[in-house]
Amino acid sequence: MATDGSSKTLNDSYQRALKQLDKPLVTDAKIRKRIETVALCLKNRAGVRALLACSLAKIDNPKFDIRKPYTDITGDAGRDKYSGRLYDERYVEALKNKPYDLPINSTTAFLTPGFRTKNIVLTTDVELEGRPAEMYEAVLQLFDDIQKNRVSAQNVMDETIRLLILERDKRDISLKNLIKDIKRSTDKLPLSAEDIVRLLHQHLDCKNSARLPVLIVAAAYNAASARLGERVLHVHSHNAADKQTGAAGDLEITLVDDDAVVTAYEMKMKSVSKGDITHAIEKIKVHKATIQHYVFITTDRVDPDVMEYAVSLYEELGGVEITILDCLGFIFHFLHLFHRLRTDFLDEYQKLVIAEPESAVSHTLKEAFLTLRKAAEGAK
Repeated sequence: MATDGSSKTLNDSYQRALKQLDKPLVTDAKIRKRIETVALCLKNRAGVRALLACSLAKIDNPKFDIRKPYTDITGDAGRDKYSGRLYDERYVEALKNKPYDLPINSTTAFLTPGFRTKNIVLTTDVELEGRPAEMYEAVLQLFDDIQKNRVSAQNVMDETIRLLILERDKRDISLKNLIKDIKRSTDKLPLSAEDIVRLLHQHLDCKNSARLPVLIVAAAYNAASARLGERVLHVHSHNAADKQTGAAGDLEITLVDDDAVVTAYEMKMKSVSKGDITHAIEKIKVHKATIQHYVFITTDRVDPDVMEYAVSLYEELGGVEITILDCLGFIFHFLHLFHRLRTDFLDEYQKLVIAEPESAVSHTLKEAFLTLRKAAEGAK
């Protein structure tokens, strides 16, 4: 079983790595290369969480077979099995949050295809599902290295965390340098509303941009809050279901000096359907005492028939309006309506993008926005 000392073990490992960033903590070159393959695999971060969780379990109880991170392994009645998922969710999870902020997945490795419900011993001849194959092969080989005492689980953990710290710091420096370059261009003519919409369009066209529409609308409210008399109440997690959180939508707006939801926004990277509106009606009924406006923001086309259906519900819902707006059309109108706040909006959007956890907005997506803004403002 996991122990209360597991969190301390992780923190101690972090502190050791922090003090020796310029010196590898594993001497064997082949093993060190395997750790690099797992820790610095940017395409798939599940491996590094699994490696950390299983190493932690082995440190916690040396009698565990690190290759047996499933308690229901078929045909194995020994006491050397353990729950890798438990160690991952209970302890490794903390490494993605402050004060560590290490670049790991936001969810457990043991729910990804590579490690989910295998219930087998993870020997080097096992083929784990997923890509890149060399990363999974390196994980299995490292398990074998640890189990056969070629390297200690502690040294593997220390070296893995050292590499993650270096990657985190490299990313931070990259973002800070881009932000400095943008600040240097503030003496130039501000971007026009059309320029800003073009910039946002380019950002939305990047991969894994589903979180961005929420931030676009939130930035608009943040920039114009004093003039609107309204403010952002909640920006809900991109992967949290509304039924679990009790949220009215992805973004909830309230009046200044109040905390009751008056407007809810729900973001879609596809066309809004009548089924989406049916779900919205259920949420409106839950919040019927306060909610006045339910807005769908979509990056896809607005279906006229669905829009007509939404409009027809006004009287049935007792004066609550449901509408569907195109994301870029919405912000284009906002930037012209509050033309003097267009740079404030862009700055607010930048702050929100940078502040998002990497599980919602990846480092690549953050860097892409700063690069696009730098190029756009540099051309002025």
